[in-house]
Amino acid sequence: MNKLETKITHSGVQNHFKNTEPEQAIIELAWNGFDAKAKNVDIILTRSELDALQAVTVLDDGTGIDIDNIQDNFGKFNDSSKKDNVEQHGSRGRGRLAFHKLANKADWYTKNKFGKQARISINSIDLIQCPWIELQDTTQHLSLKNKNTGTCVELNEIFPKISIDNKQLIEKLSIEFGWFLALHDTHTLKLGSDVIKAPSHELFTHQILIDGHKFEVKLFLWDKKPTSEKSYIYLLNSYDKVVYKKLSSFNKKPDFYISIYIISKWADNFSTHDNDLLSEKPIYTPLSETWKKVESECTEFTRKIYNDFLKSIVEEKIAQFEKNGIFPDYKDILSIEQKEWRKENTKQLVRELYLADPKIFSNLNKKQQKIIIQLLDRLSISNENDGLIDIIENVLNLDQENTKKLAQQISKSKLEHIISTIEILQRRENVVHKLREIMNLHYKEVLETPDLQGIIENNTWLFGNAYETIGAEEDNFTKNAYSLRNKVPDIFRKVTQEDLDGENLDAEELEGIQRQVDLFLARKVPFVSPTGKKFFRCIIIEIKRPSIALNYTHLRQLDDYKRILQNHPEFSSENLYFELILIGRKISSSDTEIRGRINSLKNKLEPGLVTDDDRFKCYVKNWYSLLDEFDLINGYLLENLKTRRENLGNFSAKDLITDLHQESL
Repeated sequence: MNKLETKITHSGVQNHFKNTEPEQAIIELAWNGFDAKAKNVDIILTRSELDALQAVTVLDDGTGIDIDNIQDNFGKFNDSSKKDNVEQHGSRGRGRLAFHKLANKADWYTKNKFGKQARISINSIDLIQCPWIELQDTTQHLSLKNKNTGTCVELNEIFPKISIDNKQLIEKLSIEFGWFLALHDTHTLKLGSDVIKAPSHELFTHQILIDGHKFEVKLFLWDKKPTSEKSYIYLLNSYDKVVYKKLSSFNKKPDFYISIYIISKWADNFSTHDNDLLSEKPIYTPLSETWKKVESECTEFTRKIYNDFLKSIVEEKIAQFEKNGIFPDYKDILSIEQKEWRKENTKQLVRELYLADPKIFSNLNKKQQKIIIQLLDRLSISNENDGLIDIIENVLNLDQENTKKLAQQISKSKLEHIISTIEILQRRENVVHKLREIMNLHYKEVLETPDLQGIIENNTWLFGNAYETIGAEEDNFTKNAYSLRNKVPDIFRKVTQEDLDGENLDAEELEGIQRQVDLFLARKVPFVSPTGKKFFRCIIIEIKRPSIALNYTHLRQLDDYKRILQNHPEFSSENLYFELILIGRKISSSDTEIRGRINSLKNKLEPGLVTDDDRFKCYVKNWYSLLDEFDLINGYLLENLKTRRENLGNFSAKDLITDLHQESL
């Protein structure tokens, strides 16, 4: 029995592995096999009838352990004979001692290339003692008897609480060894009968010709990060041997996990040290001009892949931000077009920032993401947006190209915001202008519901900012509201002379007016009050036929309709709030009741309000007041824009209505 002692204390070993998972011990033993130039590594888990783990065996066909220099392998901790070999991946003498995380006893049976055989044993209660004995063919482990070289590690007396799932271990082995197996396609790793395959990835290839030498580049982009291997560039010679490796400049890019292999006959004469004075062939080193050129072109190739990668995932990030409610809700912006523009503008700004530096949005919680994105949104359209690019440039230290893109996007934001506002305002002014012309000259000719129905439904902003977006029609609510409206007394009475407010009409004109139909619009919209209370706004708009003037009869009908709705069980919920709006071309000159009701509620500062009763508000408005409100609110901007107003005198009612259908917002 030969005795060997590890140059570290027992507690020192335990402390080093205190955060190591049991599966990692198996992974380290598999790496030891590949580091010993094994082509095949087999992992075997032995279980009891009750599926409890009883033993772990790791078998390889590598060169075996150098018994004559065993001190270099087992006697040193955190140091090993492998440390100067760029192909090695073991933990410099540490990994083999990780076994104590899952088993009490470990035995290494080995047969090396010099024909020597041995068994090394370590017990978890004394990790610094490594007794070993030489073996003969008759005493060698059965799994090695038919092999020229190799090592078989057996872990016995597995701790009772250890549970290793085959499926999970296969996934971990795939992530850990995938890049290595992809590079060495003649090597195999098995867990029982399952062959470990490289994890999901994309492969990119590129051919480089530098100084008359050919270089084949293979770039593997992994879906998941390899557990221990960083993003390296590997240089391989024509014998498929790694002669040099270095960290890629893309190593710490978030979610971008790559392995780059450069294969060339040129590397047959590559050395990390320029000290081979006896060689007849030129020795290439990492400082060679050819290698510098190869690295430069490889970096450009990788950068293109990285940029495409960012573009592909930035949309996923934006979709995730939307799903999580990170973008502003723009409640204070009432125009649909403005909301859409602001949202898309902010998305584009996030895109550009993410492409410039993805780390900006990494490792942030939901609240932090909201703050950053909403600040970007506000600053991008403010008078201070020029300063935004200065802040970003100073903090991120961007290159010239990314700085230029961001500057263009931020500058474009404010200009597009102004242009968008102007376009909306100009189109709306055109709608107001044409509607005024219809109410002035063509109100008797507007006969059928479709004439105005589409115009009104698409331009509810005409009734005020609160009605900018009232949503799509809900069949049940609209149907029931309309059905109850038909129960209002005298709702279908014929137009009388009193309704015409002194208009002198012949029999034919009066008959045409009788054919005009009142318009009815009903919507049920979810709403949140400033205090956070959620409820439904039930908006019902009735537009009287353009020829009549509103009087006390129509006001009474509005009051009757309110009472019918109040008494109907379906509309008795405390979460339903009604807004009933009656609109006519004008209010009768002889009417006093409508004007009296409006004057009595002036202190509410709501134009046209005639009833403010619990869950019900009623309004009476005329077209001229609505159109004037638009001019008054937007007068300053309209005057400065000096929009050209068409002369509509020669246009017929049909022409104007057709135009309005096309221009509806």
